[in-house]
Amino acid sequence: MFIIANPTSGNRNFSKLWKEIQHVLNHLKIDFSFAFTQFSKHEVKLVETAIQQGFRNIISIGGDGTLHHVVNEIMMQRYVKTSDITIGVIPLGTGNDWIKTYNIPNSIEKSINIIHQNKTILQNIGVLETESNTISYFNNIAGVGYDGYVVHKLEKLKRFGSIGYLLAGIAGLLYYKKTIFKIIFDDKVIETNCLMVLIGIFKFSGGGMQFTKNVNPTDGLLDITIAKNLNLADLLLNIKKLYNGNTTHHQKIETYKTKEIAVISTTSKPFIQADGELVGTGKIHVKIIEKAINFLVN
Repeated sequence: MFIIANPTSGNRNFSKLWKEIQHVLNHLKIDFSFAFTQFSKHEVKLVETAIQQGFRNIISIGGDGTLHHVVNEIMMQRYVKTSDITIGVIPLGTGNDWIKTYNIPNSIEKSINIIHQNKTILQNIGVLETESNTISYFNNIAGVGYDGYVVHKLEKLKRFGSIGYLLAGIAGLLYYKKTIFKIIFDDKVIETNCLMVLIGIFKFSGGGMQFTKNVNPTDGLLDITIAKNLNLADLLLNIKKLYNGNTTHHQKIETYKTKEIAVISTTSKPFIQADGELVGTGKIHVKIIEKAINFLVN
């Protein structure tokens, strides 16, 4: 196994955590090499080098951002089939939303035990193209509009942990200006004043909030959530529903399933996020790649 660790993830005492990680790995007699990220998106180069050296099992230590960059390089490299690669996760991040769907504990020992059990699932991956022809892959949720704005604001609030997502969300509702989106998928064209459009493979984002429903990471479909003219009062009155999934029943929210979707803003160039990482602004075109990468799961 090749371990890629982000020592700044989660604002925690990494040196102490790394000693614990090594102890558990050695106790389970797991053979591994490792490297630490030294700058933004360093994961990309580390994954490329590891694959060239023959590694096919990559372990991501960090948060959703670290995993996002690992996934992106696996999808972009051309040395081996992506389905020949297996990813495991030891979560140390702030939100850790991807692990929630697979019930992977936010625990070093328990997450390494899951890796050791070697149970895998061949998961779908989304591919997003912006109007500047930038390609980004996502393993959890992407979106355009308010959620992209929240990711933009979150950069200064991550130190507060999960509550930082809520603070960024409230700030977004106070300052983000809704826009008119034209949403095109299958035989539908929806044009509406819109807060955001979410495109999910999984249902958790923003530190545990649930904006999509009935997700299945292997069904070959993207889960679409269109949040229309939601305001601050809607958020405050439905905070509990944001975390238990019932927000999808709100009268201002519509959900769909599709294999491909385009979202065009007719009045502005809203922020675009993928797995909680800013990837551009403006319009997007999204497809799904079925059975793309193996993940070690509970």
